[in-house]
Amino acid sequence: MNLLCIGISHHTAPLELRERLWFSDDEIRAALPKLKEAGFHECVLFSTCNRTELYVFTTEADFRVDFLKKFLIEQKSARSHINEENLFSYFASGAAEHLFRVASGIDSMIVGDVQILSQVKSGFNLALATGTAGFFMNKLFQSALHIGKRSRRETHISEGAVSVSYAAVELAQRIFDDLGSKKALVIGAGDTAQLTAKHLLGKGIGKLFITNRTHERAELLAKMSGGTVIPFEHFTERLAEIDIIIASVNADKYILEKTDIERMNKGRHGSALFLIDIGVPRNIDPEAKDLDNVFLYDLDSLNGLVHENVEKREAEIPRIREIIGEELAILFQWHSALQASPTIAALTQLLEQIRKEEVEKNIHRFAPQDQELIELVTRRIVNKILHTPIVNLKNGHDESHNDRLTKISIIRKLFGLDARKERSHAG
Repeated sequence: MNLLCIGISHHTAPLELRERLWFSDDEIRAALPKLKEAGFHECVLFSTCNRTELYVFTTEADFRVDFLKKFLIEQKSARSHINEENLFSYFASGAAEHLFRVASGIDSMIVGDVQILSQVKSGFNLALATGTAGFFMNKLFQSALHIGKRSRRETHISEGAVSVSYAAVELAQRIFDDLGSKKALVIGAGDTAQLTAKHLLGKGIGKLFITNRTHERAELLAKMSGGTVIPFEHFTERLAEIDIIIASVNADKYILEKTDIERMNKGRHGSALFLIDIGVPRNIDPEAKDLDNVFLYDLDSLNGLVHENVEKREAEIPRIREIIGEELAILFQWHSALQASPTIAALTQLLEQIRKEEVEKNIHRFAPQDQELIELVTRRIVNKILHTPIVNLKNGHDESHNDRLTKISIIRKLFGLDARKERSHAG
C-alpha cells in the first residue's frame, strides 16, 4: 500500500507553528494539482485549528517524504518558522490507521470531537472536486467516514460536556427537561459567554437575553445569537421572569448578591431558578445556594462534570481501537485483492484459453448430445484448479507489501503471464 501521510498536529507542535501551516480551501485547491503534476497519483489535504494533514497515494514505492514536507512548508512560505523536523509522517498501513484514529475522534485534542468527522469529509470532497482523489482515496476516506459514524453510533465517545460552557448548558438540561419553555440570561459577552449562548440556542432555549457592562458588546452577541439585550444597569429588575442565569464577567465583587436573588425569588411562586457562575472571581454570592428552589453551580462544579465526562469518553477508546482494527482488516483485504486482480484475470484467461483450445481440438470425438456436457465439465475443472490460487492471492492482509508482491511475481513467472502480455502487445 503506497500510502503516505505528512502533517502537523497538536501532538507535535504548538499553536504558533500549527497556524503557520493552516491552509484555506482556496490554498488547498491551488496546492493539490501541483502535487499531481509532481507525480503523486492521488492526494487529499485538509486543515483544522489543530492539524494539517496531507495524504498521498502513488503506484511507485518512492514516497519522496522530504519533497512533500518541503512542499507543505514552501506553499505557506513558512521556512523561517518551521522545518521538516516539525512534521510527522506515517507510511502504508500506519497512514491508514492514523486517518482512522483522526476520523474516530480519539486523536483529537478533545477526545470525541464531533467536528473532526465533517472536517475530514470536507477535505476529501475538496480533493474530489479538484480531481486529485481517485479510486484508492475514495475507498480509504469512505472507510474513515464509516469508522467515524460507527464510533459515534456504537460507543459514547462524543457524549457528555467536555467544555465549561457546554457543561453549564448540560446542567441546565438536567434541571429543566424542556428548555424550549424557559428563559435564559447570559451575563457577559466574552468568549465563554458567546459559547454558552451558542449552546443554549443549540439546545432550543425558549428565550435568550444578553446583558453586559459594555452595551455595544452585548448588542453584538445578541445579534450573533438572536438574543435580546437588557441594559446592564436594569437587568436585576427583570430577574423574576428568568429561569436560567449564566454569569461570566470580570468583576471585583458579586454582581448578584444573595439579597438580589432572594427578592426575585419571591415573585417566582416556587418555580426553580438555575444559576451558573463561571466568573473568576465569582460573580454570584455563593450563599444563594441555601435559598429554596435555587440551584447554584460554580466553576469547580462544572470542572468536576467536565472531568467526569472526559474520563467516560476515554473509557471508550479501547472499543474504538477494535473498530479501527476491524476496518483496517477489511481495507487490507480489499487492497490485496486489488493488487492481485490483474494476475487473477490473466491466470483465469490463460486457463480458459487452454481449455477452449483443447475442447475445440477434441470435441468432434464426442457425440452431439455429449458436447454440452464436455463444456460444462471442463469449465468446472478449470474453476476448481483456479479456486485455491485465487483465494490465496486475494487474502494477503496478514502479509507484508513485499511478500504480497513476491507471491504475485512467482505466480506470473510460473505461468508465463508477463511473456503472454508482451506477446499480446507485440501482436
